[in-house]
Amino acid sequence: MTKCSNFFTLQTSADLGVRLDLKQIALRCRNTEFNPRRFAAVIMRLREPRATALVFASGKLVITGTKSAHNSSLATKKIAYILERVGFQPADFINFKVQNIVGTVDVGFPIRLEGVAFAHPTFSSYEPELFPGLIYRLVQPRVVLLIFVSGKVVITGAKTEIDMVEGFKKVHPVLLEFRKVHTQQLGMAAIGDGVQGSADDVTVPSLPPIAKANTAKGGKGKAKGAARKGAKSKETHEV
Repeated sequence: MTKCSNFFTLQTSADLGVRLDLKQIALRCRNTEFNPRRFAAVIMRLREPRATALVFASGKLVITGTKSAHNSSLATKKIAYILERVGFQPADFINFKVQNIVGTVDVGFPIRLEGVAFAHPTFSSYEPELFPGLIYRLVQPRVVLLIFVSGKVVITGAKTEIDMVEGFKKVHPVLLEFRKVHTQQLGMAAIGDGVQGSADDVTVPSLPPIAKANTAKGGKGKAKGAARKGAKSKETHEV
């Protein structure tokens, strides 16, 4: 059974319905950043709930970094309250909407990305020279998965948590099919198939000790020398 550890973050948007003076907000609010030359929005960070908001002059907000839709809604209301304290009057109706949910999953085993790309060319795109992960696009639910060889998966494009979970459930059997098996495990499996019994029962014949081999070789040499010496002495006696 594969154990998966996962978490996700949300990206939501809202419209306060009022024009904002970003320079005044940056001067009077804490935990804010504003550099109009680089980005035309005030970056506001909240501690509770932990979130980062992009405040635009049109009154639109983008909230990222929250763990649930409830926290995103709470962060939107808190920002509206802060802006009201500064001197702006947000509309009573806030157009709150979940734009994207990003989830990360670790399946716990390495994956053969080449096999996935070859078996599912319609849904997958894999170019390791440009990006190390495999891009897997599902039609229903409409989510995109970034699959890495280490077993980590990033799920993006979902509008609800249910779509994200359903998308991962559809791709998980494919990841199990192309699970990367270590070379040591393949070797043990081959031993188990070729020899009856378990791997512990397999005996490997050992080579003779080097010292004994040298001794045996030396003994043969001495025997040949003695035979030559005896033949030579015999010829001398005959003469």
